[in-house]
Amino acid sequence: MTAEETQTLHLRVAEARPKDVGRGIVRMDPGQMASLGLQPGDIVQVLDKRPTAAKVMPAYPEDRGQGTLQMDGILRENSQTAMGEQVQVRQVPYAEADAFVLAPATPSRAFLPGRDTAVLRRVLEGLPATRGDRVRATFLGGRYQEFTVADTSPGGVVVVGPRTVVKIKGEAGPDRARGGVTYEDIGGLRRELQKIREIIELPLKHPELFERLGIQAPKGVLLHGPPGCGKTLIARAVASETDASFFHVSGPEVIHKFYGESEAHLRAIFQQAEEKAPSIIFIDEIDAIASKREDVRGDQQVERRVVAQLLALMDGLKERGQVIVTGATNIPHVLDPALRRPGRFDREIAISVPDRNGRLEVLQIHTRGMPLAPDVSLPWLAEHTHGFVGADLEALCREAAMITLRKLLPRIQLGAEYIPDELLAALQITMDDFQEALKEVEPSALREVFTEVPDVRWEDVGGLEEAKRVLQETIEWPLKHPDLFRQARTDPPRGVLLTGPPGTGKTLLAKVVASQCGVNFISVKGPALLSKWVGESEKGVREVFRKARQASPCIVFFDELESLVPARGAGADAVTDRVISQFLTELDGMEELKGVTVLAATNRPDLLDAALLRPGRFDLQVDLPVPDTEARRQILGIHTREKPLAMDVDLDALARATEGRTGSHIAALCQQASLLAIREWVAQGETGPASRNGATLTIGARHFQQALQQKGVRHP
Repeated sequence: MTAEETQTLHLRVAEARPKDVGRGIVRMDPGQMASLGLQPGDIVQVLDKRPTAAKVMPAYPEDRGQGTLQMDGILRENSQTAMGEQVQVRQVPYAEADAFVLAPATPSRAFLPGRDTAVLRRVLEGLPATRGDRVRATFLGGRYQEFTVADTSPGGVVVVGPRTVVKIKGEAGPDRARGGVTYEDIGGLRRELQKIREIIELPLKHPELFERLGIQAPKGVLLHGPPGCGKTLIARAVASETDASFFHVSGPEVIHKFYGESEAHLRAIFQQAEEKAPSIIFIDEIDAIASKREDVRGDQQVERRVVAQLLALMDGLKERGQVIVTGATNIPHVLDPALRRPGRFDREIAISVPDRNGRLEVLQIHTRGMPLAPDVSLPWLAEHTHGFVGADLEALCREAAMITLRKLLPRIQLGAEYIPDELLAALQITMDDFQEALKEVEPSALREVFTEVPDVRWEDVGGLEEAKRVLQETIEWPLKHPDLFRQARTDPPRGVLLTGPPGTGKTLLAKVVASQCGVNFISVKGPALLSKWVGESEKGVREVFRKARQASPCIVFFDELESLVPARGAGADAVTDRVISQFLTELDGMEELKGVTVLAATNRPDLLDAALLRPGRFDLQVDLPVPDTEARRQILGIHTREKPLAMDVDLDALARATEGRTGSHIAALCQQASLLAIREWVAQGETGPASRNGATLTIGARHFQQALQQKGVRHP
């Protein structure tokens, strides 16, 4: 074995972490680095179809011992390799570049020769490259621009240094290297990506495997999931990562007004794909051209013929060859059933709403080029963005950046030719900006039923200790201690029913839960679900629970529940009976209600349908009593917390004097006492600020005594 061979390792290419994309680094096991005599930051050459250079770093602990080399999509393209293939790695000599000439690889704005090239040099500093490589420069706000290295001085492997002169030459054209989204630009969908790669990459790269097994390779995959979850993004990544020809078809653009032209357009796309095979046809919004034929109206014969043509092209008498069809929709239930059978769409992959770890990956991708302050905690944001899909998290990062920008706008001269570097350096996104942005961005799955949640805390509720404990155990504990529930093989309670006299705090508790538990919240007004059209009321109930499942963990709150689900047979009409049946089925039917807690309030539990109150539907029924003396004292303290009370006000005496009153009566008492104090102050001739001659407006014991005698706040 030669000395050259002893310094070369054979490793399998693996996917890089999102935070490593565009940095020109590869990661490998520290033991393998030691066998080559490598230190972190050394420059290595990756040898496959085309040699390229990268900076080597140790793999993360969980990725070690697997004999892999983690490379991002840009380095894989530079070395003309793919994930799972074997490459050689060896140390290589390099020099600091004197000149680094770049050609835009994707369309971009015009670059200013002096200022922009200096910014580019700072962004690319430390990046190793060779002539012909593709490099990515990431700018403020996550915007990036890709370039091809047109020339370097000296030749060979070079590293951009502080003295390197960066030049930009030419414009991006159609003959530039292919760019776009890589697998590392997709967060939280690792399992779905693996399935898609099995269906698309394997048949295209190794068709002999399927021939040996004597089976047909999969020819179609349908991606479905809520809007913004990454269906189109996955298709763009597959197009960028494979060597196959890619044809993007938007559903509505297939439809033409002339007879037969729509079908001819579809045939032309498939014919072109067959000529350039292996190829991938991606049909976005496929529901626009392939809806159920039995639901098509008489004046929509074009749509009916297009569906038939698509079915014939996907699985007709003529073989498709190496053409894979991928479709995407967020309403799969409207597609024609014939389209969803094996042979057409062999696999259906549900792109779900990301979990906490998935949201963290997405946030890391979208904040990759953002100047984050040290106090920004992405794990905290991932924990408090339940139900957010990728598009929502991107909007959250963008909104936080815009909030930062608004603070700096007064210092920016919009008419200036360019913004000074010191102002750009001052741009830094803080945790406060993200928290402010959270108030502006809500989950897209809940946009139609989004509820503006008031800022009410547990300490704003006087008394009701048992009810507060039950709600915290039901809603907060499954989120904070999921391992305990799994270990005990216990599912959290599905529903909580709050009962009690009017004014005892049922709705207030729901507001606190919405504000403090950190989960999505849907407030349902019962009568709003009822419709005069047959089937629409039940559909409204189904939609509420469907959205709640999408945005789980989620709380659905039904106030005045007896108006929506009264006892059947007690004078209820057929519509109400069907709504009750639908409601009961959603609560405890064949489809599991996972991650959704139903919270309801009523002061007439005797009017509810008996089937609703059994365990498995409303597992817990919490009765809110009329507050006792101690609870009334707490409620008085809450409602007078910010009020200017006189020294003679004795809250303990007031608590004893309000025997039998509920929380709402006590709130009204404090409000009325305040109004009486204002009336007295104005009657003395003062309408300005509440102070004069050293005296200030105060609410005294006499005002509370008068309020106790008022009709509106007397004992009911």
